[in-house]
Amino acid sequence: MDRRAFGTLLAVNLFAPAALRAQTAPIDGGPFVATPMLVVEEMLKLAEVGAKDVVYDLGSGDGRLVIEAARRGARGVGVERESRLVELSRAEAAKAGVADRVRFVQGDIFNTNLSEATVVTLYLLPVLLERLAPKLRAELPVGARVVSHDFPLDWPAERMRTFEVEEKARNMGFGTTQLFLYRMRLRID
Repeated sequence: MDRRAFGTLLAVNLFAPAALRAQTAPIDGGPFVATPMLVVEEMLKLAEVGAKDVVYDLGSGDGRLVIEAARRGARGVGVERESRLVELSRAEAAKAGVADRVRFVQGDIFNTNLSEATVVTLYLLPVLLERLAPKLRAELPVGARVVSHDFPLDWPAERMRTFEVEEKARNMGFGTTQLFLYRMRLRID
């Protein structure tokens, strides 16, 4: 998908009414776009990822976020729909010396059990976040953190960071990055 088509898809997902988004958005949520390493580092820092964490990256692409979490001592799971990206992730984890701390699976994010996750990271289009929010609320343990890159979930963020990323500006035509941190709270039914 070229940048113009991606921009159109992005605009439809950001500005169209929900009914129109549901009709026009692909089920897969869009093309793979590598997250710049500066953004990866800031996402892990915002979530305060440490050795006791289990980090799930939903739509893990080339695995860079999960691999970086493992370098910080965490365990990680990457869930990705494209088999070629899963294989690439596994190879990169082996090269980085963290293959024993990570797992990459080809699958559907909606069929992934998130109950062991202490951190979930997301770089997904709004139409998918809207569908994913109830699953996060239902499966994540109290205290788990969720960090979403550029697109917010439908509940109040605990913290938000905005910064510029040159690599993103070169690759996508805009460099402003927003990160949203959410923490699962005890619910009273």
